[in-house]
Amino acid sequence: MNLYLCNDNDSAATYGIGTYLKELTQALEGACVNVHIVHLHSVRPKFEIEKIGNVENWYIPEVRNDNTFSGSIQKIEDYYSNVIYLLRFYIKDTKKLVFHFNYNQCYILAKELKKLFDCKTITVVHYTQWHLELFGNLQMLRMIKAKSEKQRSIPEQMIYTAYEYESALFNEADRVVAISNHMQTVLNSEYKQSQDKIFVIPNGLSDAYSNPIFDREYFRKKWRISENDFLILFVGRLKSVKGITFLIMAFRELLEKLPNCRLIIAGSGNYDTYFQEAKDICTKITFTGLLEKKDLYELYQIADVGVLPSLTEQCSYVAIEMMMHGLPMVTTSAPGLAEMTEDGISSLHVPIKESPDKIEIDADLLAEKILYLLQHPEERKRIGANARKRYETAYSTDIFRKNMLKFYESII
Repeated sequence: MNLYLCNDNDSAATYGIGTYLKELTQALEGACVNVHIVHLHSVRPKFEIEKIGNVENWYIPEVRNDNTFSGSIQKIEDYYSNVIYLLRFYIKDTKKLVFHFNYNQCYILAKELKKLFDCKTITVVHYTQWHLELFGNLQMLRMIKAKSEKQRSIPEQMIYTAYEYESALFNEADRVVAISNHMQTVLNSEYKQSQDKIFVIPNGLSDAYSNPIFDREYFRKKWRISENDFLILFVGRLKSVKGITFLIMAFRELLEKLPNCRLIIAGSGNYDTYFQEAKDICTKITFTGLLEKKDLYELYQIADVGVLPSLTEQCSYVAIEMMMHGLPMVTTSAPGLAEMTEDGISSLHVPIKESPDKIEIDADLLAEKILYLLQHPEERKRIGANARKRYETAYSTDIFRKNMLKFYESII
């Protein structure tokens, strides 16, 4: 099989989709698959092909100023016309040809590739634009869809245009992969995709757990965390959709009852907003910025509780990493997270409160759940052990590899 994986030069390539492509290429090692990664909107000055191991990386540079969906449809289509030209010229082996998209703006590319090659096209839905903009609020999406174009505000029309463009890609693709059961339901109900076209394949992650030889005391000293302090860990982009405002509110309440707590917020993004929100408790919070995996994995193993207060998720790599390290978690009941972990077994859940005009969580309840775990070490141990088992049975790289190979074989 000749597999072409589409990547893009945006923030998702640094976070979830970048991890997905890395895990997928590693999972396919040793299989009868010729893997190519097509890096769209590359920052390199010219088209290049670079082989790294057994994987060919094709870098196709930007030719216009706009490299995100904020540009006009015409500019997106112009760029993909250049991409089509290069692919037509350089792809020689067209046997069992599969194009695998990971971004929802690739409709024109998918359409033209089907005209040019005898191929299969698939798209993996890592996110949708309205999930990001509306924090996963399905009521708000349906209200926007129900309005006429004249009735919609400019932001609403932008969301609707993105939704239409996503729909066009999903309709064009031969198969659509959802990384959660929730997304499968959304694809069926909101995008009118038939059930037999949708495959649910959760993310997987290579096991990097080193607890048997991990020196907790040494690494606590390295990170200047006292053994008497409880360490709470958040990992992710610093964006509103990740619920960091609610986490800061909850942490403030927690400090009133348990002063010897520290919160580490690991990730890049809009720091100034959260600095201001946390200015009265800033001496208890550490913002690390984006960390290398080695450093991040050390924090997972010295933390007491991991917190994921996201308002929407699909199949969170952070949740998988925390489960892999046996870290007890407090998460929201956002649909993707709720199906990844079991409330009271492999994590503690805080309900999402959704209304037609907003979506939020109860910061007091979030503080209460974190406090419970910190004050009950046996519960932390039990939930952490169950989280590790959940990783092994549902989100390991072996399971991901089997699912993806079976899927590819089925479409060829």
